Amino acid sequence: MNLRENTIHCGNAFDLINRLDDESVDLIVCDGPYGVTDNDWDKIPSIQEFNLDLIRRFSKKLTNGGALYLFGKHDCIDFIDYRPFLTLRSRIVWYQPSRLAQGRLSYTNNYDTICYFVKGGRPRCYNLDSIRVPQLVELEHRLRCERVPSVLNGQYGKTKFNDLGKNPGDVWGDIKQLTYKSKELVSREALNTIQKPERLIERLVLASSTPGDLVVDPFAGVGTCPVVCARHGRRFHGFESNPAFVSQGLKRLAAARSGPGQELFKLTYVT
Repeated sequence: MNLRENTIHCGNAFDLINRLDDESVDLIVCDGPYGVTDNDWDKIPSIQEFNLDLIRRFSKKLTNGGALYLFGKHDCIDFIDYRPFLTLRSRIVWYQPSRLAQGRLSYTNNYDTICYFVKGGRPRCYNLDSIRVPQLVELEHRLRCERVPSVLNGQYGKTKFNDLGKNPGDVWGDIKQLTYKSKELVSREALNTIQKPERLIERLVLASSTPGDLVVDPFAGVGTCPVVCARHGRRFHGFESNPAFVSQGLKRLAAARSGPGQELFKLTYVT
């Protein structure tokens, strides 16, 4: 039995993943357990082995060139061999300078890692123009760089500044984490551990999918990724085991849809 698209399913992620057809998913955004908190859902004996199991399962479902973004801490894929399944293209650092610095014996961690994998090595799409950020370079310096002969007429002509902005790179400090005052925060229970900013997920979705592509969020939480997909014309499946989070996510989905034929979402359990 195929899963209905464009909703959040209440159930176990591993069971639901098996319901998807092989090589049918274009993008997976996986913000699951980190293995660093005392929450029941985050108590993982080995986060590395857990993530390797995810990578193995996801690789079967991704299309050739499909992408996986895997959230975690700095060591989330250390000492595991993911190479038979997916190719690691980048380790993105999501820098959070506002995080409280309470370290006493070492330096406080103030970033999360987003591991960007691709099936087959070459991405099927990478929409740079959709995710460019401001250059932050003075105009005089920009023009001086562009007048260098190797850029003006030579082999580095493609390195000229783009009026739309630059590649965001692999260190992202321009998207702030949510706070208690954030308008999009669903509940305090979801702060930091569950809910990511829409702008963050939007960058991933816009970069590695196109309208009509199928996106899967196996740990959907309160529905940020499904909301972003609905807003940008991507098909999606969200999986979440917590009924309260599913209900909150479905409400966000309903609010994100407007105009005639707005779909009303109901909580259903998938077994």
